[in-house]
Amino acid sequence: MALAMCSLTACATDDELEKSDSAATEKAAADEAAASDASEDATAGSAVLSTAADGDVQTFTITTDSTPLAETLVVDAGDDDYVENTEIGKTIYITYSGSGVTVEGDDAGIVSVSGGYVTATNTSSVICQYILSGTTSNGNFKLYSSKKSIIQLAGVNITNPSGPAINNQSNKRTFVILADGTSNTLTDGTSYTAAVNDEDQKACFFSEGQLIFSGAGALSVDANCKAGIRSDDYVRFMPGCNVEVDASAGNGIRGNDAVIVTGGVLNVTVSASGSKAISTDSIAQFDGGRTTLITTGAAVWDSDEKDFSGVAGVKSDQIFRMNDGELNIKSSGKGAKGISCDGEITLNGGQINIITTGSTVTYGSEDCDPKGVKADGDLYLQGTHLKVRCANSEAVESKGTLYIKSGIAELWGSDDCINSKRHMYISGGCIYAHATNNDAIDSNGNLYIQGGVIVAEGAGQPENALDAAEGYAIYITGGTVVARGGSNAAVTATSGSQACVTGSVTLGSTSTLFSGSTPLVTWQVPNNNTQSKALLISMPSLKTGSAYTLQSGVSTSSGTWFYGVSTDCSVSGGSSSTTLTASASVSGSGMGGNPFGGGGGRW
Repeated sequence: MALAMCSLTACATDDELEKSDSAATEKAAADEAAASDASEDATAGSAVLSTAADGDVQTFTITTDSTPLAETLVVDAGDDDYVENTEIGKTIYITYSGSGVTVEGDDAGIVSVSGGYVTATNTSSVICQYILSGTTSNGNFKLYSSKKSIIQLAGVNITNPSGPAINNQSNKRTFVILADGTSNTLTDGTSYTAAVNDEDQKACFFSEGQLIFSGAGALSVDANCKAGIRSDDYVRFMPGCNVEVDASAGNGIRGNDAVIVTGGVLNVTVSASGSKAISTDSIAQFDGGRTTLITTGAAVWDSDEKDFSGVAGVKSDQIFRMNDGELNIKSSGKGAKGISCDGEITLNGGQINIITTGSTVTYGSEDCDPKGVKADGDLYLQGTHLKVRCANSEAVESKGTLYIKSGIAELWGSDDCINSKRHMYISGGCIYAHATNNDAIDSNGNLYIQGGVIVAEGAGQPENALDAAEGYAIYITGGTVVARGGSNAAVTATSGSQACVTGSVTLGSTSTLFSGSTPLVTWQVPNNNTQSKALLISMPSLKTGSAYTLQSGVSTSSGTWFYGVSTDCSVSGGSSSTTLTASASVSGSGMGGNPFGGGGGRW
C-alpha cells in the first residue's frame, strides 16, 4: 500500500470508559465489520498528502493576512441571513463631517442628530437601510428598530471616545454591508460613560440581535475598552467581507449564541489577560474563508469560580465545527489554547494551523496548561488538515473519546502529543505525532488502530510512541504504523489483529523493512529524542510468524513521503541488517507514560 493511498474504515460509536475490555474489543470488531459502508472514502486524505510531505510542523509560522480571497457568493434563497433575500423599504444616507452630520432620504423623521452622535429609531413596518460615510472623532451610530435593518458602511470612520462606535439596540437581524472597494474604521475609547436606561454597550460594535457581515469592502475595528464585535445573539461573516479586529481590553469577536464564518477574510488580535479572539456560549462554526487569530494575553485566576480564565483563539462552550476554509491561530500567553471547547469538537474539512508557545500557569494546587486543541467532550477528526505545534503541552486533547477517521494531522507537542481521557479510535487519515517529553499517542482507555498511516515519535524511557492506560490495551487491526519511543507498550492480540515487528532503530539513518528483497516501508529516522530507539512497525503485508529484515543506512530515490516515511520509494545499499519476526502481539518493554493523562489544569 503506497502512503498516498491512506485507507479509511468506519469510525466507532461512543463507548464508555468503564465498560470491560472484552466488551470494548467486541465493539471494535463490529466497527471493523462496518468498514465496507465507508468504501467511498477509502482514499480520504490522499489528495492533500503532498502538502504534508515536507514536514514543516516544527517551523511553520502564522501572521495576519488581509489579502482578499477569490470567493464566489452563492445566495441561498432559503436562508434569511443573506441580505440579497431582504427587500429594502427605505434608504437613509448619513454622512459624518468633523463634528457635524448630514442626513438625506429621511422623510419620516427616523434619524436624530446631536453633534456627531446619530440615533435612528424605526418603529415603522418598512425595512430601513442606513448608509454611513465620512469621518467623526467624536460621534457614534445608535439604532433602535422593530424590524430587521441594514447598516452599510461606505467609507466611514467613527471614533467614540466614551462608548461604542456602533450600538445596535434592536434585537432583530441586522445586516452590515461593507460597500465594495471601501475602507471603514470603528474605534471606541478606553472607558465608557454610563449607558442610558442601563442599555448594554459591550463592544466597540455591539448588537442585541444577530449581526451578519457581507460585502466586498474592508472594516477595521479598534477596541480599547471592551470587545471588538459582539452580539447577544449570533455573529456571521459572509464570503467577500474583509474584517480586522484589534481588541486590547476584551474579546475580539463574541456571539452569545454562535459565531459562524461562512466566508471572507477575518483577522483578530487580542492582548488582554483571559481574552478570546472568538468566543461563544454555544457554537463556533467555520464553513469557508480565511480566519487568522492572534492572542498574547495570559490566563487569570477567577477567585469566585475557583478556576482559570485563559486566553484562546477560539473558545466555545458547547460545539466547535470545522467544515471548510482556513483557520490560523497563534497563542503565546501562559496557559493559552488554540481551540478550547467545553463540549464536542468535529473537524470535517478545511485547514487548521495552530501554534501555542505559552507555558503552564499555576495558582495554589490548580494549573492551566497551554493546548493546541482541547475538547472537554468527544473529538472527531474526519477530513480536516490539522497542523499543531504546542511548545509546552499537548497538541490535541479530548476529555472524552477521540476518533480519527480521515484527513491529515501534523502534530508536535512537549507532553503527550495526542491524548484522550477515554478510548481512542484511529481508522483512517495520515497522522504524524511527535512528543518531546512524553508519549506520542496516549489513550487513557483502549487504543484501537484500525486504519490510516501513523508516524509516531515518543520521548525516551519510560515514554512510548503508542500507549494505553494501565488496565487497558492497544489493539492494531489495520493501517500502516511506524513508531519509535523510549520503549514499546504492549500490543494485545485480538480477532483480526494485524502483525507487528519490533526492534531498535539507528538514529540519524535511513532504514528499510524488507520482505525478502522487497522493500515494505522506509523511514528516514531523525536524530531527535536520542534515547527513543524502540521501534514498532505494523502494516497489512506483515504475516504473523514470518521473518523480515531491517536494513539501516540505505539510500533512497523518488517515492511518496510523509514525515520521512515512504512505502513506494526506491532503495539501495545499506550498512547493517537485523532479522525481525512478526507477531500479532507485543510484550511491553517499559512501564509506559503517565497512567492518568488528560493534562493538568481544569481549563
